[in-house]
Amino acid sequence: MKTQTLPPEIEEEIELFDKTAKEFLANKIPADKFQRFRLQHGIYGQRQDGVQMVRIKIPLGMLDADQIECIADLAEKVAHNNAHVTTRQDIQIHYVKLANCATVMRRLSEVGLMTREACGNTVRNVTASPSAGVDPQEIFDVTPYAHAFTYHMLRNPICQNLGRKFKVAFDGGGVMTALPKIHDIGLVAKVR
Repeated sequence: MKTQTLPPEIEEEIELFDKTAKEFLANKIPADKFQRFRLQHGIYGQRQDGVQMVRIKIPLGMLDADQIECIADLAEKVAHNNAHVTTRQDIQIHYVKLANCATVMRRLSEVGLMTREACGNTVRNVTASPSAGVDPQEIFDVTPYAHAFTYHMLRNPICQNLGRKFKVAFDGGGVMTALPKIHDIGLVAKVR
């Protein structure tokens, strides 16, 4: 499995999460304050004590083999040996101890994945038609536009505390498999 060098700001963000989680576990941070921070970083509390659900943000649902292998390895080693695909084209692993979440985030980052803003009142994962770029009926490939939108909104101050989760889909205008009409913003390819 290939790894990539983490940008310093990502490593700093993971270190901050690790430090803050340890402070929470030591009862130095109140639960309500930690909850918003935890959700912003893609870590969701479970009903079972002591474990979390880690939602992996996968823009457009696109993964490569190294990323799939990393997720499978994490699911086997730190979760309950399975992963769940979500309706937003993300993957969740459950039953992760809070003390292990930063390690999971670090491993994901090494293969270009993240958990940032996969939960909470933020712009959730930006989805696209699963056939984007290969649908013979699409007007044009929306993939570069969806990626640009995703990374413009990620960590954007205006998106950190929205009134609710915000959902966006891009569709190439072919068969309309991204379901743009049921999203907060649904963008459909059109040439004028």
